[in-house]
Amino acid sequence: MNELSASTRVTSRMSESPLFLGLDSSTQGLKAAAVDESCRVVAEFGVNFDADLPEYRTRGGVQRGPDGLTVTSPPVMWAAALDVLFDRMQASGFVFDRVAAVSGAGQQHGSVYWRRDARALLQGMSAEKRLRETLRDAFAVAASPVWMDSSTTAQCRAREAALGGPQAVADVTGSRAFERFTGNQIAKLAGQNPSAYAATERIALVSSFMASLLIGDYAPIDVSDGSGMNLLDIRARRWDPRALDVTAPGLAGRLGEPVASHTVVGNLHTRYAVRYGFPKNCVVVAFSGDNPCSLAGMRLKQPGDLAVSMGTSDTLFGALSEPHPSAKEGHIFVNPVEPAGFMAMICFKNGSLTREAVRQSVGAQDWKAFGALVGRTPPGNGGRLGFYMREPEITPPLFKTGIWRFAADARPQSAFTPEIEARALLEGQFLSMRLHGGRVGLMPSGILATGGASADPAVLRVLSDVLGAPVFTGNQVNSAALGAAYRALHGWRSRKARRCLPFADVVASAPSFTRVVEPDPAAHALYTALLPHYAALEAKLAAG
Repeated sequence: MNELSASTRVTSRMSESPLFLGLDSSTQGLKAAAVDESCRVVAEFGVNFDADLPEYRTRGGVQRGPDGLTVTSPPVMWAAALDVLFDRMQASGFVFDRVAAVSGAGQQHGSVYWRRDARALLQGMSAEKRLRETLRDAFAVAASPVWMDSSTTAQCRAREAALGGPQAVADVTGSRAFERFTGNQIAKLAGQNPSAYAATERIALVSSFMASLLIGDYAPIDVSDGSGMNLLDIRARRWDPRALDVTAPGLAGRLGEPVASHTVVGNLHTRYAVRYGFPKNCVVVAFSGDNPCSLAGMRLKQPGDLAVSMGTSDTLFGALSEPHPSAKEGHIFVNPVEPAGFMAMICFKNGSLTREAVRQSVGAQDWKAFGALVGRTPPGNGGRLGFYMREPEITPPLFKTGIWRFAADARPQSAFTPEIEARALLEGQFLSMRLHGGRVGLMPSGILATGGASADPAVLRVLSDVLGAPVFTGNQVNSAALGAAYRALHGWRSRKARRCLPFADVVASAPSFTRVVEPDPAAHALYTALLPHYAALEAKLAAG
């Protein structure tokens, strides 16, 4: 994902209608998008942690431990960034007094440990003092573990052993035990630093932490972001007692009760009315994770709506009506905009950087030349398949890097011609998406393509044919911040209606996406026939 550097953009579309503000506290920065009641983006802003808050000595927004596994960020930096962002918005002339509701996204799996009596500090925030001053002593743990942390393998194995194995954990919580998931980070803290855990009054996710800064109180965790903790029963929408018990003592009270994602969790604290001019009746809708908010921003409303984000890594995600958790691939979360629904997400580490490396290796000077190479070979590539692993892969778990090529009869090949190599790369990546997405229930009826590679016609053609669905593109601002703004509007309208309104109806006036590719039925049939061959070869590689 490309991070927004310190930036400001305000359009000329501001009328007198209410505005809805979405914040995205991501790994590298804090971003904002404001929309009006017609879902038009009227302003965007950004703060970069490294550039704008250099005193915290982060690189890429994080601090790395000497063990190479521990990765953290100081939560006081995230608080400081909120003031920097609002100061920047104020200097640009942003009309805070028209903001009716705020919601937000937070990088998933990060956790914050409020110390005892921190609630009084939040409630007593003043307009005269900056957040970094008010809250500098508010944390039982000064460095929050974030999603890049991989130091909890022992806790993951202990969780799976106690709860009946990886699939049993996935069946309840939506995912097998992952090192970055918050429950395993809490278990590590409670086991290795019991005094810090004892001093912790409330545990927040990055999302609920940012909401807490706005309402001046402990904000609840929403059920969608709460799905990324290995603690929530995704069907019951509440903490699973056994998962809590194997994590740490007294955990339920430290987490609080989770809430539906459209819940208004409070009014904005008076600090923001005095300091920035927000209206006193501005409400805060529960913050959620960045991936759930991206689903909202891309308006993936119903089962079959999928998004493929093609960046440094590739991500496939979409809406589900019924969950199909797997201990081998992907994650199932509660859907943030459909209270009875779910969403699935699968990450593939070898994305655009791998495509770039192969493009260079086949001598294509640019992506137009690469597309011409792909066009010289027929769909299905004569049964030839390739696996291109520049980085250790997440899906499937393949930790040895390299390139593996196979003829139609499954015999290994040392090399392909440039045109066969180019097509094999794209077909392999999208066959993997189809295989693993299908296993967690993602069956596409339409695909929204985003990220740098979504501008390439050859890439989109192969994507559409392999997955068998039309491909759409659109001019997206940051999808997590935009999704948070849409969710602010949705929560505000739902509160006025005293019921959860259909999200699709609330965002019906948002700009439409452009249909750019239709699948070729004959090509899709070829890929359907090729899929078992691909799956068998992948399984052999994954098994070593």
